[in-house]
Amino acid sequence: MSRMALFSSSVRLWLLPNAVLLVVLSIWGALRYPHLPGRIPKHIGVDGVDAWTDRSIGSAFVLVFVYAGMTVLMAGCAELTLWLTPRDELSNADAAPFAGARAASSLLNRPGSRASARRIARALLLLDTCIGMSFLAGCAVLWRSTPDPNVPGWLLVAMLLPLLVGTAVTVAAAVSDRKR
Repeated sequence: MSRMALFSSSVRLWLLPNAVLLVVLSIWGALRYPHLPGRIPKHIGVDGVDAWTDRSIGSAFVLVFVYAGMTVLMAGCAELTLWLTPRDELSNADAAPFAGARAASSLLNRPGSRASARRIARALLLLDTCIGMSFLAGCAVLWRSTPDPNVPGWLLVAMLLPLLVGTAVTVAAAVSDRKR
């Protein structure tokens, strides 16, 4: 009897860094939670923390929960990208069952080839890793043991840089697919 895996082997492999990051965030948060003050940051604005909330599991672990959801979403998108029949494998009858706009729209979001689909899927999972790294920086402020409204200057760079890198890689993978 064969079992159907939740994700293909290539997605599982590229999902591994995200799973490790999620475990690290969860363990770090669980270790920090008993030492958190009664009020923790709810929102960080340009001038530092500008809103506070009472400490609870939900408020303390919001970034971990959001990252877990993002990881499931991105893994699903990566898997769906691999399931699509690439443009280069469609026959003319499949590519244009009806003339004109319908044919063009059915090809709009398909990867150009299997190799391209793998690149795009990997880029999506790398973007998810970058989101997790960004959240890691946010947790460094969220899980401080003192309710300090000041935010270190490195936080903005530490949160934005991984997001920019992940987005650039994902866009580059999609654009290179369209040029082929």
